[in-house]
Amino acid sequence: MAVINSAAPTVRDVARLAGVSAGTVSKVLNGRGQLREQTRARVQDAASKLGFRPNHLARSLVEGRTYTVGLLTSDRFGRFSMPLIEGIEDSLGAGRILTLLCDGRGDPLRERHYLTELLNRRVDGLVLTGRRTDPRPSVGPLPIPLVYVLSPSDNVRELSLTYDELQGSELAISHLLAMGRKRIAYVGGKPRHQSTRSRLEGSQRALAAAGVTLPSTDVLIGDWSEAWGRTAATMLAGRPAAERADGVFCASDQIARGLVDGLHEAGVSVPEEVSVVGFDNWDVMVEASQPTLTSVDPHLSTLGRLAASRLLAAIDGGHLGSGVVPQPCDLVVRQSSFPG
Repeated sequence: MAVINSAAPTVRDVARLAGVSAGTVSKVLNGRGQLREQTRARVQDAASKLGFRPNHLARSLVEGRTYTVGLLTSDRFGRFSMPLIEGIEDSLGAGRILTLLCDGRGDPLRERHYLTELLNRRVDGLVLTGRRTDPRPSVGPLPIPLVYVLSPSDNVRELSLTYDELQGSELAISHLLAMGRKRIAYVGGKPRHQSTRSRLEGSQRALAAAGVTLPSTDVLIGDWSEAWGRTAATMLAGRPAAERADGVFCASDQIARGLVDGLHEAGVSVPEEVSVVGFDNWDVMVEASQPTLTSVDPHLSTLGRLAASRLLAAIDGGHLGSGVVPQPCDLVVRQSSFPG
């Protein structure tokens, strides 16, 4: 009667079948060392035949790492953090790193609790993100690498990755001017938010470079909502034709969608009479709008992947860097701005 060996295969079993040393097997499975491709293939084939699964606990004890990264967000709605998280997990997953997600919900006490728990679990690194580009209080110094994404730290010695709102706004204005628009209005969100101010500054800068003024009457500041966009549309459409803007840059896609609906209700056609550009390239908004919205894309997933790759490099002993590092945006042109 045959004896069935129920014990899980070990590194030595893989080494014996592949005809190599246990150290060589370890290098192959960890993706390290200068080895011939034939040797790697032989080890991987042997591991597959035996059904070998690496012992991550043993690996952690030997290397002094847990192969986990903490991801702490204050975006309780997930609108901005979810695309970031997708990008972060894409990069971390490729490196076989587990992500521990914690939602601070904008509550400093809750955030501090999660931060303590993540450190107690000995995560190898930490990513902090939020839902706005306003600077946030630093949580450092920490004994592990730390990267802020979207919401930058108020400590310039820490690394913060965000998107370039000024550059993105300049893209929107330059596009409206290229469409032949002569008088451009800006419709922003809450006045206390950094994004409202930065996107207005970028608009003013682009218009000034083109020799075009932005009258204060064409700067409408309100809320981050479709309702505010409709209200702003009523205000703009109610002006005499000679004083009416023929191009509008909205600081968010929600505002832009509401503005387009409001202009239609007022009998103003988009884009024939007024070109409209939004910001965020939020698929839910840009595709549902009629016509579809031209929008600035901040590439949140790409930003997440970059943050994770910088963090992994630091965990492996590389230099993390410091300061606020803005990433460029792109403009996605759709029907709302193109009158041709």
